[in-house]
Amino acid sequence: MYILLAEDDTRLGKLIVYMLKKEKHTVDWVQDGDDAYYFAKHTHYDLLILDWMMPSKEGTEVCKALRKDGFNGAILMLTAKDAVEDRVAGLDCGADDYVVKPFEFSELFARIRALSRRIAQPFQAEELSFGNLSLNLNEYSIKKGNKKIQLTNREFQLMELFMRHPNQILPRELIIERIWGLDADISSNNIDSFIRLLRKKLGDDGTLIQNIRGVGYKLSDE
Repeated sequence: MYILLAEDDTRLGKLIVYMLKKEKHTVDWVQDGDDAYYFAKHTHYDLLILDWMMPSKEGTEVCKALRKDGFNGAILMLTAKDAVEDRVAGLDCGADDYVVKPFEFSELFARIRALSRRIAQPFQAEELSFGNLSLNLNEYSIKKGNKKIQLTNREFQLMELFMRHPNQILPRELIIERIWGLDADISSNNIDSFIRLLRKKLGDDGTLIQNIRGVGYKLSDE
């Protein structure tokens, strides 16, 4: 599943991301309500996990705004508020389910599985397409036209990140965080090396995966 986590507690956020990735989910993590709303509006997610109390916008505000805009994916609220009226308010704002902090990860995963059965559409599309590229998420393979290209696990993760955010500039720091994790011992030069190898396999001269000098990279159809 492709999940957006909005949690402003850095320690808890890191732990949730780590545990979700262990369960083979793909996770984007933001730490305030404005970013949660922006990411959910501009990227397809199967599930949003929203903390109730966040800077900028509360989780309930984000939930209401997204439902008003037509977001029909699953939304799970996280909060320390455990009164009945708070649970009702969380569900009335458009959330599908509600988990009270502190929680056991076994409960969180069970609720995620339950939501996956309840929503009408699959949690994760089987294939992502961009131009003449197609990325099969179940087989972990990529094709350029009819030609199948063998990628390493990291290269596949990079392509999935790029293809989920087409024509968007992805800073090197964000790429490191999403692919290797916040505490990874990897430099910008390492990222550049990975991109060079990926370009070579794709037969890309730098027009597909573009280097945005001093910032990062962008998958472009220009």
